[in-house]
Amino acid sequence: MELSEPDASGRRRPVEIKGSEFLLPADVVIIGVGTTANPLVQGSTPGLETTPRNYIVADPETLRTSKRGVFAGGDIVTGGATVILAMGAGRKAAASIHAFLTSGEWEKAGNRE
Repeated sequence: MELSEPDASGRRRPVEIKGSEFLLPADVVIIGVGTTANPLVQGSTPGLETTPRNYIVADPETLRTSKRGVFAGGDIVTGGATVILAMGAGRKAAASIHAFLTSGEWEKAGNRE
């Protein structure tokens, strides 16, 4: 993708670059989009604890969920909030993901595995 020339309002919009598509093999994908609870995630992940409003339940310190190896933060946990809070959750989750991947340990205080 690239930005187009500005339109009448001055806004530049993303446009496709033909032939720029590629596949990137991955063992893990971290999804970080959206502002409301998407029921597809919760509905397709057995054992993932959610609230009555379909938000994911996560430990506030580690952002670990009820499912081993799954972390959640931002709007999917708190509901709509500021980008600053989501960024903070992202940093906290990254640290917790790193700790989990390097140690393999999941069981800690506050976890509901």
